[in-house]
Amino acid sequence: MPFHTLGLGPPFTDTLRRLGFERPTPVQERAIPCVLAGRDLVASAETGSGKTAAFLLPILSRLLAGRRPGGTRVLVLVPTRELVVQVRTVALELSAGTSLGCATVYGGVGMEDQGKALRGGVDIVVATPGRLLDHAGRGATRFHHLEVLVLDEADRMLDMGFMPDVRRILALLPKTRQTLLFSATIPPEIATLSREVLRDPERIRVGHARKHSVPVGITHAVFPVPAHRKTALLTVLLRRGGMTSVVVFTRTKHRADRLTKALHREGFATGALHGDRSQGQRERTLAAFRARKITVLVATDLAARGLDVEGISHVVNFDFPPAPEDYIHRVGRTARADARGDAFALVSPEEMGAVGLVEREMGADIPRVTLPEFDYAAAPPAGPPGSGRRGPGPRGGRSHGRPGAPHRRGDPPMGGAPRPAGGGVPRGAPGGPGSGGPAGRSGSPGGHSPGAFWKRLMQRRGR
Repeated sequence: MPFHTLGLGPPFTDTLRRLGFERPTPVQERAIPCVLAGRDLVASAETGSGKTAAFLLPILSRLLAGRRPGGTRVLVLVPTRELVVQVRTVALELSAGTSLGCATVYGGVGMEDQGKALRGGVDIVVATPGRLLDHAGRGATRFHHLEVLVLDEADRMLDMGFMPDVRRILALLPKTRQTLLFSATIPPEIATLSREVLRDPERIRVGHARKHSVPVGITHAVFPVPAHRKTALLTVLLRRGGMTSVVVFTRTKHRADRLTKALHREGFATGALHGDRSQGQRERTLAAFRARKITVLVATDLAARGLDVEGISHVVNFDFPPAPEDYIHRVGRTARADARGDAFALVSPEEMGAVGLVEREMGADIPRVTLPEFDYAAAPPAGPPGSGRRGPGPRGGRSHGRPGAPHRRGDPPMGGAPRPAGGGVPRGAPGGPGSGGPAGRSGSPGGHSPGAFWKRLMQRRGR
């Protein structure tokens, strides 16, 4: 079904053709006619399904068709700065050649230019809730003639504790408006909010029927490995080839910085993305990653939502997330818009329980893979005499990212985890418990050798 059959006309069909989009995704096919008709909407679809264009295309079409009353006409609320930038980028691409304006409102940058745009009544405002309330407190917002409110990534706003701010913003808006709620999942709190603020909404669910859906184009693999050998195993994987654009997730900001430095030392073009980086640093890092000047992006969960980079080949969970929804949000950075991608997880014995939770949510086992050429049993390298260091981790092998900090249980140092008591083969090593060797699960999917698995993976990706 081509876009013009959904009710979109020039200039948008011409713009889509120029951008290389010929047919709508399933969520776009169902959402665009509904939004053009003025209906409220609750849409749930898997990550990477084209939700942003699903609401922007019909909104932009309606704005061009109607008169401009003065004041902001569309407000899009999102949970993170990265999503603000992403939505604005898509809006500017789709509205190229029109007179429609779009402004961004988020923290980490100055308020003056944002305030000018708000007071000037720019057509579309894309904002994070906290910074928008700051401007509202200064009297800078003009929402008297607001026509459309979009709550994008609503479940993530709930996870990040923004719902009280969202409700305060709702109290500032006209009651008569169109409200669109887009979310990867619809937890009970979001369902309650939709009943309170939407009027007889159309409800759309696209994709997997489970609560948390995983894009079907992803191939998953778990690499069991002792905690202190994760960095070494990651460098081996990166050198095997085919990992052309990689996002690596760590549990904390400190671990992201330490891993970034370690990969730099190994010769990989690597950047870090987390909450301690300034907005300018984050934007420059993302620009370099999009331009392939950086091929490995080490990030915290800040990037799990809102990171929209075309052609990410791999997502690597360096630290396995504790909840299935976090895993799904992370791996959704690859295989977007019906593409294909790989999700690798470097899993220590302590993290295997979380893998089981993800498998139950997905309804399938994730293959365990071991590399025959990798030394899983190697002890952490010793530091200089008297240093107390056991490896490339923090001083003494016990700090959690800063000198003198206590090691937290369940978060082993990247380079300094001790070997098992008695000096035996670590869990996850070939032949050890949980390794995929004779004493554990199958070492690779379908009972094939790790080499066969890798060959099949490369062939599937066309590498």
